[in-house]
Amino acid sequence: MSVPVLEVENLSVDFCLPGHTVHAVRGASFSVAKGETLAIVGESGSGKSVTALSILQLLPYPMAQHPSGSIRLRGEELMGAPEHVLHHVRGGAISMVFQEPMTSLNPLHSIERQVGETLRLHKGMSRKDARARTLELLELVGLPDVEKRLGSYPHELSGGQRQRVMIAMALANDPDVLIADEPTTALDVTVQAQILKLLKDLQRRLGMALILITHDLGIVRRVADKVCVMNNGEIVEAGEVAHVFSDPSHPYTKALLAAEPKGEALVLHPDAPEILRGEDIRVHFPIRTGLFRRQTGAIKAVDGVSLSVRAGETVGVVGESGSGKTTLGFALLRLLESHGNIQFEGQDISGHGIGQMRPLRKDMQIVFQDPFGSLSPRMSVGAIVGEGLSVHRIGKSREEREILIINALEEVGIDPEARHRYPHEFSGGQRQRISIARAMILKPKLVVLDEPTSALDVSVQAQVVDLLRGLQEKHGLAYVFISHDLRVVRAMASHILVMKDGRVVESGAVSEIFSHPQQDYTKELFRAAFETSRF
Repeated sequence: MSVPVLEVENLSVDFCLPGHTVHAVRGASFSVAKGETLAIVGESGSGKSVTALSILQLLPYPMAQHPSGSIRLRGEELMGAPEHVLHHVRGGAISMVFQEPMTSLNPLHSIERQVGETLRLHKGMSRKDARARTLELLELVGLPDVEKRLGSYPHELSGGQRQRVMIAMALANDPDVLIADEPTTALDVTVQAQILKLLKDLQRRLGMALILITHDLGIVRRVADKVCVMNNGEIVEAGEVAHVFSDPSHPYTKALLAAEPKGEALVLHPDAPEILRGEDIRVHFPIRTGLFRRQTGAIKAVDGVSLSVRAGETVGVVGESGSGKTTLGFALLRLLESHGNIQFEGQDISGHGIGQMRPLRKDMQIVFQDPFGSLSPRMSVGAIVGEGLSVHRIGKSREEREILIINALEEVGIDPEARHRYPHEFSGGQRQRISIARAMILKPKLVVLDEPTSALDVSVQAQVVDLLRGLQEKHGLAYVFISHDLRVVRAMASHILVMKDGRVVESGAVSEIFSHPQQDYTKELFRAAFETSRF
């Protein structure tokens, strides 16, 4: 048996809030050895991240308290350790890669300064030595054009590149334990595969223990040696990955393993009318340089894309970040200036301005990727869902509009009594349902769904897919479904467009493309999404 480098025993975490106490973690115990990968899985709110933050004693005191528990790093107790001891442990012996690098990296500091700061704090390196080590670390994590990237700021990097910088910072001081909290949640499948392979390669080279916090069971199957399944703050099942996945004993584990989005697109009625047609859609963003900001080139975000969507049909648009998927969706709704021909219910809307588009907006709706960012924190849920009714003058009185709001919330599975609450009081899945209700209350004919399930747990993903399919069948909706999650697209769409660098590289029926992809790019996407072999 390998000697554990980190042992957590009977860990409990309570959040003491005004008037009540939340038992976030209850009696969690696990250990991880050098070179071993432990995955902690569960849905949002299960206690995964709270457990991880407890290891480094990063929870806010006195609101967060530990009624019981022991956390030992190579036999040394960390629970209740003095601050100077924890200062050396954090970012030193134990490092952490957080879920969202854009909020974890300082937007005002260059990449060189942020990585170098870790080295100067823990190892007292000079600026010259820190620069050399920073270059070495960024090369280690596979960041391209390292010399040029040192002066870059976080917003100038892609999501995958920002995550590589976070990993470089975490590895700066040769940690014994690396905690990765949802490190690939919002990344494309190909970038996700690259990051996971990078973590495993680095683990083998450096011999560190890896604790992976995730809700993606596919990642656990490919990466982890052991798994702990958490539900409502408790570890309900633990063991070797192969055993837990092949023969789960707890009902929650069984439900989690069975929660992948299933089903297939609705059968399209042969006489279904065409709702939307786009021909040779082009969106080019000018590149301006020099003192007089003259245009010297253009970024071809969307370059000659054509598609058609009929009532009751879902057209999936897939590709990596930067492929032009979202830009295409915005162009089709005339939310971005574009060239080409766009027809909505046979009417040419290519040249329509704001005023001409306003009467059509209730029939053309969008559900955004981030429900928290797209819902106003200052408005109640009822006000958010009902805002479109006022804009389009639907409903003769306040009472009639209130009934429409109640019906819309019930249709998406939200308790109407909660309409007086605010977005921050709901889970991610509930917020996405509210976003869907806001779109559906206007009884649209076309809905553009921009990554509506990307940040949701697998069980919530399945629920949202079932909800969208049910609403489509009930109302005959046309969907443009934008996603990098190919499992969800396969469950929703009948037709698919694969985009790369603003162009469609392959398109056709979902059944045909998924079973016989022709282009190398499409094959690589499918390999990254569906391959189950371990790294």
